[in-house]
Amino acid sequence: MFGSDKHKSPRHGGHAVETLIGPRAVIRGDVGFTGGLYVEGTIYGKVTAEDGSAAVLTIADDGHIEGEVRAPVVVISGRMTGDIHAGERIELAANARVNGNIHYKVVEMAAGAMITGRLIHADAPLAQLTGPEAAPAGGRVKGKAEAQEA
Repeated sequence: MFGSDKHKSPRHGGHAVETLIGPRAVIRGDVGFTGGLYVEGTIYGKVTAEDGSAAVLTIADDGHIEGEVRAPVVVISGRMTGDIHAGERIELAANARVNGNIHYKVVEMAAGAMITGRLIHADAPLAQLTGPEAAPAGGRVKGKAEAQEA
């Protein structure tokens, strides 16, 4: 009756959920995880997937994270305040609210999702991120003719 099913993880959105932060839970501090982390409550701190793991972070409709996030796959339906580093993919549902920069390889965004910050592709060169007004440590940018003479 219970046999082989007792070790199976429930699935949400096609991803196995191994850890659940309930709707009334508030965590103050950094969280490290592997597998599936489903957040219905609030986390104040950095949320980081173990390097090399096939981890998935899901922020539910009423979930909220305030801090940096690093995971291969990030799925957001709730609120996120801080930078996101999605190593593989980020999915933003229609009611997702992100206040921070999103570093991604692949992004899926539903109509209605809101981002206050920048979308930064993982392969974007540094020059595109900093813009022409950014100067090297010396403070002066050499023109083409000056660079050839130097």
